[in-house]
Amino acid sequence: MRLEPDEVKAITTRLKRANGHLASVIRMLEAGTECEDALTQLAAVNKAISRGGYALVATGLERCLADGGPDSVDSKKMEKLFLALA
Repeated sequence: MRLEPDEVKAITTRLKRANGHLASVIRMLEAGTECEDALTQLAAVNKAISRGGYALVATGLERCLADGGPDSVDSKKMEKLFLALA
């Protein structure tokens, strides 16, 4: 399923922010920043990416339900998508 750009705008914004944050972590490491500080920031990036992924799955599920009702959702496929993020 393809989602419309307006349906994923908030998700892409979140992921772009995480991308910028990841670039900052890389710069921190290259500059010799303390490991603890870099790991703290890396954990924040990881969490932002995970939330983006969950939001994407949730948006797709909402779209399936809106377009075809509960019977249109492939529960095995949805489970696989959620587990891919775990």
